[in-house]
Amino acid sequence: MRIPLSWLREYVAVPADATPEDVLATLVKVGFEEEDVHGFDVSGPIVVGQVLSFEEEPQSNGKTIRWCQVQVAPEGEKAADGGDAVHGIVCGAGNFFPGDKVVVTLPGAVLPGPFPIAARKTYGHVSDGMIASARELGLGDEHNGILRLVELGLDDAPVGSDAIALLGLDDQAIDINVTPDRGYALSVRGVAREYALAAGIDFTDPADRPAEEIGEGTGFSVVVDDQNPIRGNVGATEFVTRVVRGVDPSAPTPAWMIARLSLAGMRSLGVLIDITNYVMLELGQPLHGYDLDKLTGGITVRRAVAGEKLTTLDGVERTLSDEDLLITDDAQVLGLAGVMGGLTTEMSETTRNVLIEAANFDTVSIARSARRHKLPSEASRRFERGVDPLVSFVAARRAADLMVELAGGTLDELGGQLGGEVVSVGIDLPDGFVSGLIGVEYSDEEIVGALTAIGAQVARTDSDAMSVVIPPTWRPDLTDKWTLAEEVARVYGLDRIPSVLPTPPSGRGFTAAQTGRRRVSNTLAAAGFVETPSFPFIGRAANELHGSAAAGPVPMIRLANAIDGAAPFLRRSLIPGLLAVAHRNQSRGLVDLALFEVGSVFLPVEGVQYGTDTVPPLGVRPSDEVLSELNASIPPQPRHVAILLTGNRVAKAPGQSAETYDLVDALDAVRAIGVAAGVSIDVAQGERAALHPGRTGVLSVSGVEVGYVGEVLPQVSAEADIPGRVYVAELDLDLLLSTAAERTVAASLSTFPAATQDVSLLVGSEVTAGALAAALTEGAGDLLESVRLVDDYRGEGLPDGSKSLTFALRFRAVDRTLTAAEATEAKLAGVAVATERLGAQIRD
Repeated sequence: MRIPLSWLREYVAVPADATPEDVLATLVKVGFEEEDVHGFDVSGPIVVGQVLSFEEEPQSNGKTIRWCQVQVAPEGEKAADGGDAVHGIVCGAGNFFPGDKVVVTLPGAVLPGPFPIAARKTYGHVSDGMIASARELGLGDEHNGILRLVELGLDDAPVGSDAIALLGLDDQAIDINVTPDRGYALSVRGVAREYALAAGIDFTDPADRPAEEIGEGTGFSVVVDDQNPIRGNVGATEFVTRVVRGVDPSAPTPAWMIARLSLAGMRSLGVLIDITNYVMLELGQPLHGYDLDKLTGGITVRRAVAGEKLTTLDGVERTLSDEDLLITDDAQVLGLAGVMGGLTTEMSETTRNVLIEAANFDTVSIARSARRHKLPSEASRRFERGVDPLVSFVAARRAADLMVELAGGTLDELGGQLGGEVVSVGIDLPDGFVSGLIGVEYSDEEIVGALTAIGAQVARTDSDAMSVVIPPTWRPDLTDKWTLAEEVARVYGLDRIPSVLPTPPSGRGFTAAQTGRRRVSNTLAAAGFVETPSFPFIGRAANELHGSAAAGPVPMIRLANAIDGAAPFLRRSLIPGLLAVAHRNQSRGLVDLALFEVGSVFLPVEGVQYGTDTVPPLGVRPSDEVLSELNASIPPQPRHVAILLTGNRVAKAPGQSAETYDLVDALDAVRAIGVAAGVSIDVAQGERAALHPGRTGVLSVSGVEVGYVGEVLPQVSAEADIPGRVYVAELDLDLLLSTAAERTVAASLSTFPAATQDVSLLVGSEVTAGALAAALTEGAGDLLESVRLVDDYRGEGLPDGSKSLTFALRFRAVDRTLTAAEATEAKLAGVAVATERLGAQIRD
């Protein structure tokens, strides 16, 4: 919200020497965030000039310029730039006449841009300054001609006088961020009140006018016929109309009003519309003006019929919903209530009689309509935050008075009003609650003083331990004792609240799962991997390719309001995110990548309905039954860990060839994850739709599958725009850590020597080394300490379709030194199981 300082000073005594930064610092004390300082960015000399004469000179480019003689200082005096009283100026506009008073920027002046003014030769003349347009001065978008002071009612300004002060160009505006709960601050009235509160000075309320002075119109029908209230709230609770007759829409908007509107971020659109905007900014009450002669009968506020049409002021025909609240007369739709008026009854240059509307609409209804039609407006911005219901009469009369003063109108007795008594519900505030909640000892006098300062009424109940607080009508955000306590803390300063670190109870810390996840992440980071978290949103094709072992339809969760229409689903795998990160980095020149991510995946079960309509109330702990229902509505979402390797593991250097990542590096990373998690991970050949056949491994712990590892298919990496080979692995980290918790035991150490033996087994080529090692381990029993594959031979001397696998076996007993016979017996027992299960034969 932009607040011109000259406007602010009308209602609160801002010190004369206060800078905009000083004002912002004061407002920060009561909870506002400072944004910026705005001004017209002009500097003089800029003066009032009078066109004495001009000569029109056609140019070869088809343009006609005027060589003007402009008086810029009283006769016999020097101009503000030290030059003669009459300056020769070249001007390309043609909308002025001899005798017109204009704004002249003399050499040395600077206009917004910045655009410095200097005497320069152009079109065969030395132009000693410039005659300015409204846009060049920063007063609006009008640039069809120069600014004639007669159009602003300022033609009596003395020649040579300071045009900067005359037009209000010396004013500045502060810009503050207004949070959604403080809609009252979207007005000069609201910000002035807060400044007075922060500075401890008096505030003059522009809405504080006697009822007999405001008056009420009569004879104009206003009806609210809301057959479809949202959440039980009727669409309009207050509706005031006043009529002003005989207005002149071509009357000039005063320069001071144009300057203030411009500083507040609004452009001048003609005196009638400017007045409604000005009052809205001043009081926070949105207004709308209708051309009364285009209306038929009275006003009816109703809901739209589904499919009904309305052409709004922006010229767009809109199809309406049955939730939209409309302003209508007896023959037509006049506007979308609280959002934007209709085109057919807008005020224009032919308007002579104006109907002013000041209403109070349901916040939810206005917010929904503005979002439904993608039509945010200054009016809807205020209505959806809540407008003071008592300011409607004042705002309507204020706008009418300005139309009488500035547009030559006459206030008519015709008008209407609808609305009952505004009742504010009292809030019980127990003694000691504020101090207990905030952690600061406030006295009763301080609490009452703070609440009274924001406009609330405080009264004691019959009980000495309770007060009843009635919030002011402009503060709909004050709804309970907690919000009242926050106001007390805000008024006296948040810096008064002490910073005290809580002392944690002994025995608290990370859970076992949290510790395990951190250990895995730290291990990968120490191994040279870079963690790259990604969004959990994904497209259907990627989810089907990477979300299961076989490509095809899989159950997945679709977002109701996706950020990206191309990625409306929750991911079933981390791999697509790593592929996207790898592509982004390679496109920026980082081609050697070792990436990892730890994050949740979402694995809904086929046929199970997820989600719930149960929304527990805030501020109260839900019951166990409600919590169970909510938990049951959430799909399984285990945490996974995934890695990606591509490019070179060792960069090329003098005397050193480049070494690319391969499947062994991915397997090493998997083993490092297993060590960090406290489990031993077994690898067996497997298949995945997105991975290379024959270069894919299934990962398991004690026979339970926990993930996979392998090389990405070339066509998949090509579709991801990643050149070269890509290796990935993904593991269910939650399952790994839970398995580790069940299996972790302290192993005993033996001081006796080990006995080692090798065994070469002839098996079919389809038998995996992992299956053979498992059979040897099972058969050899407790004496076998380790088994390791040392050779895989598939060549001459072996039957077709077979291979020879050689394993190094290490045996050890915890209570004695093994004999060679005991080691051999254990080895042969393992071979026996391998022969029975896999058809293995000892190779001579």
